[in-house]
Amino acid sequence: MLVTAYLAILCLLALCVGLELTARRLTPPQSAPTAVANPAFRRFQSVFLRAYLLALWADWLQGPYLYKLYRHYSFLESQIAILYVCGLASCVLFAPFSGWLPQALGRRQTCLLFCLSYSACCLTKLSRDYFVLIVGRILGGLSTSLLATTFEAWYVHRHVDVHDFPKEWISSTFTKAATWNHGLAVGAGLVANLLAEWLHLGPVAPFLLAVPCLGCCAWVVLTDWGKEEAEGDLDGGKQTQLLSTPNGGVARLSAKARFSRSCQDGLRCLLSDRRVMVLGGVQALFESVLYIFVFLWTPVLDPHGPPLGIVFSCLMAASMVGSLLYRLATSTRYCLQPGHVLCLAVLMAFFSFFMLTFSTTPGQPRPHDSFLAFLLLELACGLYFPAVSFLQGRVIPEEKRASVLTWFRLPLHLLACLGLLALHGEVSGTGGGEAGSGTRHMFGGCAVMMLAALMAVVSLFTLGRNDSDLRLEGTRGEGEMY
Repeated sequence: MLVTAYLAILCLLALCVGLELTARRLTPPQSAPTAVANPAFRRFQSVFLRAYLLALWADWLQGPYLYKLYRHYSFLESQIAILYVCGLASCVLFAPFSGWLPQALGRRQTCLLFCLSYSACCLTKLSRDYFVLIVGRILGGLSTSLLATTFEAWYVHRHVDVHDFPKEWISSTFTKAATWNHGLAVGAGLVANLLAEWLHLGPVAPFLLAVPCLGCCAWVVLTDWGKEEAEGDLDGGKQTQLLSTPNGGVARLSAKARFSRSCQDGLRCLLSDRRVMVLGGVQALFESVLYIFVFLWTPVLDPHGPPLGIVFSCLMAASMVGSLLYRLATSTRYCLQPGHVLCLAVLMAFFSFFMLTFSTTPGQPRPHDSFLAFLLLELACGLYFPAVSFLQGRVIPEEKRASVLTWFRLPLHLLACLGLLALHGEVSGTGGGEAGSGTRHMFGGCAVMMLAALMAVVSLFTLGRNDSDLRLEGTRGEGEMY
């Protein structure tokens, strides 16, 4: 497995370079020339990306060795499952508040809260106390929820409401962020492996490195973002709304009332449009399975001695390959629709979990087959995320998108929690350890969920057979990632 991991990362990185060059030749970058030539926009974009990419880097550093750290502290697999469940449950609890906090505290202040809470989460990894680690997982759930919403909220508000840049330029910023995000994920695995294994600093080292990165992020938010806000709105990023009153005056809508109305509008949109509901079902099934995969990949491969950081980089590089293939598939040369790519991604994920039910047979593990299945799953993820983002952008109104996606995340995290609790119960009932059949049964359950997601995608095709909103117009799809 050691040799396999290093050969895989070299091949995948070479494939990424080849696909990127091909994609650039067939699909030249979609960026508004005016945006590129506008120095004010470029300066504003740079200010945002410096902080956002530091936050993403700190987040990725914690991916490769989380499970390994808990095993290093001699916790059982069932106990580790509970720790993961605590993190997912906190995501469920804090998801609504992550949309309300920027309106109540201010967007920049909420980004600082993210840096503080995530730093505290990382520092809890120094403790071997189970309760302290649970607190760390809860803080991690809060931080993950804030990362998913707050930075983007700050940028969109400044872009549209303060600088009055064209909305079409927003995609160029987040497309650039997505490109950097893939590279950061691959690099995080390599750096984590360097610290934990090559330098023999142990699995806690990547978490400690994340703390100064978060500190740098907070410094950029305090200084650069502070200067940026000093030139614009006077409310510090707090979001308010003016409503007409019966006597012809105006009333300022509080953050709490605005948040409540936003949630109601999002739920109403979800229930009134079957396309939105079916798309939410696809997302809940597919992405909840990914949370279960995040828990299971380490105990499946770690007993066979691969460098976990290199394996993590391989998985992220496979996801990058999928994203580049999406760009090529939706280019003028191949002209595939995002809906077709989404169907292919779900089908590939189903075959991945189908393979894993056989490669993780108790007493007869086949780690190379499992590794290949994990790479196939990450390749499917690289196809899935831009495709589903395109469809969400077409069927969900822009002003309701944040609240609708919040509702999407509730069943997503609940399904993942139930899956991990089921695994915890089965492991506990069989005496624990990787030799039990709980992991194999869980992969079988994931395959069934992917089959249900595939049926939901087919249902979406049926609903939108003649729906132009679900089809890619013109020649391009890669610019619709956000």
